[in-house]
Amino acid sequence: MIIEKYSMGVGDRFGMEGKAQISALRKALAAGFEICPVWNKSFREHSIIGTKPEDTRKTADSAVSASGWKKAYHVDADHIGLKNVELFIASSDFFTLDVADFTGKKADDAVIESFVRNHADSFKNLTIPGIDESFSIGKEELSKIASKYLLAVTEAAKIYKKIESVKGKGNFITEVSMDETDLPQTPLELLVILAAVSEQKIPAQTIAPKFSGRFNKGVDYVGDCSAFEREFDRDICVVKYAVSKFGLPSSLKLSVHSGSDKFSLYPIINRAIRKHNAGLHLKTAGTTWLEEVIGLAESGGKGLQIAKTIYTKALDKFDELCAPYATVIDISRSRLPSASEVSGWSADKFANTLRHNQKCPDFNPDFRQLIHVGYKVAVMMGDEFTRALIDSRATIEKNVEENVFERHLKPIFMA
Repeated sequence: MIIEKYSMGVGDRFGMEGKAQISALRKALAAGFEICPVWNKSFREHSIIGTKPEDTRKTADSAVSASGWKKAYHVDADHIGLKNVELFIASSDFFTLDVADFTGKKADDAVIESFVRNHADSFKNLTIPGIDESFSIGKEELSKIASKYLLAVTEAAKIYKKIESVKGKGNFITEVSMDETDLPQTPLELLVILAAVSEQKIPAQTIAPKFSGRFNKGVDYVGDCSAFEREFDRDICVVKYAVSKFGLPSSLKLSVHSGSDKFSLYPIINRAIRKHNAGLHLKTAGTTWLEEVIGLAESGGKGLQIAKTIYTKALDKFDELCAPYATVIDISRSRLPSASEVSGWSADKFANTLRHNQKCPDFNPDFRQLIHVGYKVAVMMGDEFTRALIDSRATIEKNVEENVFERHLKPIFMA
């Protein structure tokens, strides 16, 4: 199974917006741009919502059938590890191997020494097409980098082999994820990681490094855009070089996690993938839930009241909701409106505060991030929330389609 050149993580917390997302992808297809949808939902999200991996497969199959989508699509076992991969094997054909917890932990000295011995010559006097200067990594530096990442890659190999033992070689797509770590990987570190991935015989088709800057959930990039541009461009060059040097799959491409709403980076990413004729995978699924809340608010009446209730209860459960996402959110409680203030808001005021329009004076990124991690509140509302989603179908689907197509597909892939 070979991943398509362009792919985008879709899906949603409650499994109701597949048709609207595909509608956006159909618009892109009509304009000559094929972007493959990948339904992704993590073990954490399943645990909170009370769904199972097979529910994501059913949601994807149903949306594809109902929408008449004839192109490829995939279902991603998102951020899985050795402890929970078995739950996803039957229903998924894309596996994001999350080994961030093992990054920075040292492998056995013998493993490190063997890797350095096998690869020392590969990292001498490096000339990577597309990168102006040459590089040379000595054995000491190579050993230092290897000590940070070899254990993680070894863990990824264990997960991969467990999946392969059930599904068979070549019958699924593998992504190696190292993005949820404290420090970004340099392009040279990425090259060492890919050498290790090859040595472990993991046929990775996407690699998700940790980039510099902050990739917070549902809001724009925080960091030096010019530094990111240089880094991203080099990472593409490194991936291409690793394919030829280490025999990795020719379909190997970069994956950008928490990629939704990184508006300041989209022109940079677009220029880079066009410049190098490179593929890209972008994960965006979480913001679909935000478009549902916006749609509820815009519907007024009961929908608006439910949107306000979600915020009020999320505010009450601030610490509980934010703790699991501490590495990918930055919320200042002092910038959050009080529950009593929000209770008096109009539908437009609530929607404008939540919708990611940086030109709108009402937009509040702290408010948006709290709602983003607050989907557990909606789960606790049960049928009341689900019925509200059904009652507000037209408004919600309009928002979901517009968000996917106008704010993501066009600037990233089509500009």
